[in-house]
Amino acid sequence: MSDSVRMQRTFRAPAQDVFDAWTSVEVLKRWWHAEHEWETPHAEVDLRVGGAVRLIMRNPGDGSEYGGGGEYIAIEAPTRLVFTWRWDGDDDSKRQLIEIDFIDHGDTTTVVLTHTGLPGEETDDYVDGWQKSFDNLEVALAS
Repeated sequence: MSDSVRMQRTFRAPAQDVFDAWTSVEVLKRWWHAEHEWETPHAEVDLRVGGAVRLIMRNPGDGSEYGGGGEYIAIEAPTRLVFTWRWDGDDDSKRQLIEIDFIDHGDTTTVVLTHTGLPGEETDDYVDGWQKSFDNLEVALAS
């Protein structure tokens, strides 16, 4: 079983705008959730190497919340962003790494996401969640 997910999507926005969508608290709240109808009521970004990132997603249907966060490892605006990730309640042995490369094509940007350190039995759930988050990001960038 694989413990990683690698996916890419091209967005109709310049690289700086897409990078900013990953690092702006207000924009993150509009798109970072694993289901289309969910919301992200809380986001924190301390955009510096060693700074923290934290988000909480909420299912409005039953009110359940899913929070997590990590630490920025690399910030190369607007081409690369790397941070650790750990879900609330997981021990440190379940630390994950999220790497995002932003490939600038002028009016469009290809985002290549590599998410490693996943629990092997849940890889399909992460693929589904990231695809829906990317759908949400596409809507956020268009507005």
